[in-house]
Amino acid sequence: MDNHTSILINELKKLLNGGGAHVGLKEALANLSLNQISERPYGLPYSIWQLAEHIRIAQWDMFEFSKDANHQSPKWPDEYWPKEPAPKDEQSWKNTLMNIEKDLKEFIKLIESQDLYCEIPHGNGQTLLREALQIADHNAYHLAEIIVIRRLIGAWKS
Repeated sequence: MDNHTSILINELKKLLNGGGAHVGLKEALANLSLNQISERPYGLPYSIWQLAEHIRIAQWDMFEFSKDANHQSPKWPDEYWPKEPAPKDEQSWKNTLMNIEKDLKEFIKLIESQDLYCEIPHGNGQTLLREALQIADHNAYHLAEIIVIRRLIGAWKS
């Protein structure tokens, strides 16, 4: 791996893990009760739970697509968004958080071990670099929504 690629991978890891210009997943989703993650304040169409579960599903889909030619994506949009504003129980919430983190770590291992610039053979021109940037962009977008909801319900530090 050349020095430029190594630098790029390190920057992608920082971007994917959060920090720098925006809050990371762990911080945005930390220390929330089931009641807080289930609220839809001011008529918003989604709760923190729905946003987190959507992040999990979309990130998983992009990761699986990146490594598995046989992967079948969920049906858009129905299978990318939970219908209920709340998880069925505390364990479901913990599983969502655990799976977001696990898939992100596995995706980072993938970008560390593969050529970022080669087209994914079963794709339509996508590369690992594009998938990494898409995951980072998608997560940051929805994390911003989560922070707004946390502010609206009084569950954010500032």
